[in-house]
Amino acid sequence: MAKILIAEDDRISQKLALKIVEEMGHQAFVSPHGKHAYETLTASNDFDLLLTDIMMPEMDGQQLIQTLRGDQRFADLPIIIMSAVVGINDISNLLKLGATLFLAKPLDRDELQNYLKRCLLKKGCAQQD
Repeated sequence: MAKILIAEDDRISQKLALKIVEEMGHQAFVSPHGKHAYETLTASNDFDLLLTDIMMPEMDGQQLIQTLRGDQRFADLPIIIMSAVVGINDISNLLKLGATLFLAKPLDRDELQNYLKRCLLKKGCAQQD
């Protein structure tokens, strides 16, 4: 079982992501914005993956990725971006900043499950089917 942090300010997306992660047998925690997510990660550096939105109050997903990738403790943390409001250039820039994968909203259950499995297998903490 992996420990996954979901940084998302939209309640509907929060609930959907939480449900999908928990259905896969993983432990999920929700942060309402990027600053809270960063504080949660630094307080407890035992998360296996971050699933984050881009457009959030206080600290957006781009700032969160930059801050995490600037901290050696989080150099290998898989980060999946989920967003509905970015273009191809934005996606490219987010991946260059250090995001692992990009997932378009609205969330697709199968696609999110596939992305989570791929990231967690690389990290060595995914359940084997």
